[in-house]
Amino acid sequence: MNLYPLLRPALFSLDPELAHNVTLKLLKLADITGLSVLNQPSSGHKPVTIMGLEFKNPVGLAAGLDKNGDYIDALAALGFGFLEIGTVTPRAQPGNPKPRLFRLAEHKAIINRMGFNNLGIDHLLEQVKQANYQGILGINIGKNADTPIKNATDDYLIGLRKSYALASYITLNISSPNTKNLRQLQQGEEIKQLLSSLKEEQLVLQQTHNKYTPLVVKIAPDLEDSEILHIAKLLLDFDLDGVIATNTTISRDAIKDHKFAKETGGLSGAPVKDQSTYVIAGLSAELNGKIPIIAAGGILSGQDAQDKLTAGASLVQIYSGLIYRGPQLIEDILLKV
Repeated sequence: MNLYPLLRPALFSLDPELAHNVTLKLLKLADITGLSVLNQPSSGHKPVTIMGLEFKNPVGLAAGLDKNGDYIDALAALGFGFLEIGTVTPRAQPGNPKPRLFRLAEHKAIINRMGFNNLGIDHLLEQVKQANYQGILGINIGKNADTPIKNATDDYLIGLRKSYALASYITLNISSPNTKNLRQLQQGEEIKQLLSSLKEEQLVLQQTHNKYTPLVVKIAPDLEDSEILHIAKLLLDFDLDGVIATNTTISRDAIKDHKFAKETGGLSGAPVKDQSTYVIAGLSAELNGKIPIIAAGGILSGQDAQDKLTAGASLVQIYSGLIYRGPQLIEDILLKV
């Protein structure tokens, strides 16, 4: 039974950030009371194996919805094949001032400038330990806002070391537009230094923990063709385990007449769909199956997900689509792919 259409009007009448928090609390209540079983997809077992991991099905939750890992079991009960929590930083931070989340319902879109608001990696890892979830869990790591860009690698190393043993895979978020200069890490010497240091540490941690935890990079959709080629080459050169394409966009072309068009932050949902798919196709042509692609960005239907897989992705992640469609979107994707 899909209860979300009954709840959505009430949730959409609330401030978007308040609605976000209320929805998560309702999901937790549904999980505790056993009501979440009503939203379980009937076709949830469609295994996919990449990065040495077996995913129950190809539909995952994108990072950002559960930044602190407080709702792992409640979200898992919706039938996802994998979850990604975070973005988490070494130290707790409040994020950007409110308002920082905007709903563009007529465009099936969201603008956010949350700014990695989170309770810090130690809190998140404690939540992971307490969760009952046994499936694939990605931990998405970033840098603190007050860490200078020249010292960003230090923050990512802290995140990698602390989360290595508990994560199924670790995502480096170097593409959020909401932390000053962060996207600079996708360019030139910065990305080479970052990837070199983290891959070297990954091998040390593999020996320490007798476990190989794949390392994934999340990139932006706002890339020129030459930049897509450059990133693909670096992924291969540094032997990364996967890439997530893509994060939110800073472009406003698709919503330029909307009242929120001048709000700063990352735009997600339907307007980013085509650009995300374009980046996936470009990466796929260069990577040639050597590194798997996880698709995110503008997936609001089963066909949207299939388009990402056709472009070269192996898995998909949803976030904004879940806000607009509810858990039924997971079922729709699984029936299509």
